[in-house]
Amino acid sequence: MSDWGIRFALGSVAVVAGTLLTIAVVKGFERPPIEGEQHGFRGTAMVEIYNPRTLAAEHAASVLPAVLPPLPATGPAAGKVYKNVQVLGGLSVGQFTRLMASITTWVAPKQGCAYCHDTKNMASDALYTKVVARRMLQMVQYINSDWKQHVAATGVTCYTCHRGQPVPSVLWYNDPGAAYPGGMAESYFGKNHPTGVVNDSSLPYDFGTPYLEKASNIRVQATTALPEGTTTQNIKDTEATYGLMLHISQSLGVNCTYCHNTRDFSDWSQSTPQRVTAWYGIRMVRSLNNDYLDKLHDVFPPIRLGPTGDAPKLNCATCHQGVYKPLFGASQLAGFPELQGPVKPAE
Repeated sequence: MSDWGIRFALGSVAVVAGTLLTIAVVKGFERPPIEGEQHGFRGTAMVEIYNPRTLAAEHAASVLPAVLPPLPATGPAAGKVYKNVQVLGGLSVGQFTRLMASITTWVAPKQGCAYCHDTKNMASDALYTKVVARRMLQMVQYINSDWKQHVAATGVTCYTCHRGQPVPSVLWYNDPGAAYPGGMAESYFGKNHPTGVVNDSSLPYDFGTPYLEKASNIRVQATTALPEGTTTQNIKDTEATYGLMLHISQSLGVNCTYCHNTRDFSDWSQSTPQRVTAWYGIRMVRSLNNDYLDKLHDVFPPIRLGPTGDAPKLNCATCHQGVYKPLFGASQLAGFPELQGPVKPAE
């Protein structure tokens, strides 16, 4: 090939490479205007950055479905009229029917009652979806009664996670990744495969297993300039911790400064109140995964299990879906007292 041909080929490669790099860089930025809101101490750059176009789309997607009018807690109890009502038997027939119709709207508006019930025998537990739904009702009651430190009076309903879909749009499974042939690179520990789970970074993407299912120590940042004393934390733990932190940031659509003062991440006295709320939230998610979802493993069919055969689990994005408060703090819970805790018998 002539010198001219070589120069032309190299120039073409440079143009293509430059174009791809430009696309990659532009993709990582958002078109202005971008709005900022002071969230913490002045002079510490604790400002939350929002894109008004993204917020508009999120608000449009956070509209609650219409609520059926409440019915009196009088008359015969549903548990005495219908068979096999194990959780809501204390409701009146009217209350029970209203909640069932609402759940259909929240979870399976297209599939209808038949998604969970054998319509020829409504008392049957033959469909796994009915068994799961019963346990999920108990989980919702548990969240609203025992985790007010995280959900406060806003609480949750089935719609908080499902948004009109039989399966929530965000779930996760244990995923250690494929093992390498051997040697120093025998396993990549779930790293170096950029995914949207951790903001397209190469941090470990299976942070859920150690922190949202198991109770591994999240506190890895040193409080001194040089390491002191005995520590069990290592670089692998640190990378997994930052994977979790990025997940929380992405799930809530906020910066690190939503919870932390970046002049001293580890100091609780300089952190915002949201850090305490998040602390309880991590423990709540861990409890829900261990006490509810993991224990449904034998109920789920193989198609609903993960690559290692584990049950589906939830994380911060399951409820928040990119918003600092699920559904921007809108709640239907006040209209459904039966979801605020264990049901008392109807009078």
